[in-house]
Amino acid sequence: MVQGIEGGRLIEYHRGMPSGRPRTVDEIPVAHTPPGGFGGTFPEPVLEGCTEPIVEGAPDLRGLWRAVGAERAGVPVAHDDPILTYVERIEQCADRIIDMGGGTIADARADGTEERGVHDVSVFDFTTPIHVIATYENDAFILRPVGLPGLEVTRRLDAEGRMVWTRPDGGGLVVTLERVGDGSGTPVNTFLGPRRSG
Repeated sequence: MVQGIEGGRLIEYHRGMPSGRPRTVDEIPVAHTPPGGFGGTFPEPVLEGCTEPIVEGAPDLRGLWRAVGAERAGVPVAHDDPILTYVERIEQCADRIIDMGGGTIADARADGTEERGVHDVSVFDFTTPIHVIATYENDAFILRPVGLPGLEVTRRLDAEGRMVWTRPDGGGLVVTLERVGDGSGTPVNTFLGPRRSG
């Protein structure tokens, strides 16, 4: 089950809704992070059944990704750094992209508008509202938080097909992830970030 906004109302919906017929991105409600984050397992996929092709110029980032390496400010992180437990799932259909990771759900149309960008909560506290513009540019998925000029969070594929995620707001964080599955079902969320570590 995933929460979404449809017609100005908060709703909960399940995978495969409406039953069995192909859907467009416009028919699927926007997904949002549940209160406190999504916890120990990923929610059901949101875009399942969407049949529109990914827009031209978008890198194919669909699937379940696991961190295999990371650096901060150009220095490799320690072997026990929580970022190395990071897993995320990306779904794409037409110009829509949903990135679930760290307990949050970022659902946007990568069309460069604030209106259809991410309107959710921060991964740092699951409370602070965020508004982020999403685009596909130069074979990369780029997120630009509203009100923070010059800040860009990017995801792109390297020559080996790994995803490289950059987060300048994370101390110059650069994470390399490998695709470990198609993201179906409700995989375990292994990320032991600041709010989840013991």
